[in-house]
Amino acid sequence: MTDYSEFNDSELANLLKEGNQYAYTEIFERYKGLLYKHAFRLLNDQEEANDIIQDLFLTLWQKKAELSFRTSLSSYLYSAVRNRIFDLISHQKVASKYLNSIKVFVEQGDYITDEQVRGNELSRIIEKEIAALPPKMRKVFELSRQGELSYKEIGRQLNISDKTVKQQAYNAVKILKLKINSYLSLFPFL
Repeated sequence: MTDYSEFNDSELANLLKEGNQYAYTEIFERYKGLLYKHAFRLLNDQEEANDIIQDLFLTLWQKKAELSFRTSLSSYLYSAVRNRIFDLISHQKVASKYLNSIKVFVEQGDYITDEQVRGNELSRIIEKEIAALPPKMRKVFELSRQGELSYKEIGRQLNISDKTVKQQAYNAVKILKLKINSYLSLFPFL
């Protein structure tokens, strides 16, 4: 039986390209430890370094017929490890950015959605309480708050004094504050 440890890298590379399993095994034994140390030094992660070396040697065997070594076998292997590490780091950065964007979306999306729901619920309660005001008081309140009319303008429109308008608006605000505060104390999440 031939001792493949006596072959140089160039001879092993040629035998590998021909599909020689013993040449492949010799390359694996010769470089796995060195390449692992190189990968570990760059990654500082045993599992990742091990995965990269296993992937490299698996690809080396699967694509043996397609290989072309422009440089030495060792240069090819070290470059392949380096490129795989760059790909891994690039992938991790992309994945990290993606996860961060999802995290931000979830945090802000939930917050915005939650705020919108609470705001809508509070608006619904306020509208309900405005509708429950006595008719003349409700009309004064709506004209003063939503119509942005002065007390004199409201008085002229409703044919009442501006002092009555002022009192009705004051009473409406007082009633609404009491009712809304009681809702907020019962449902603090609103």
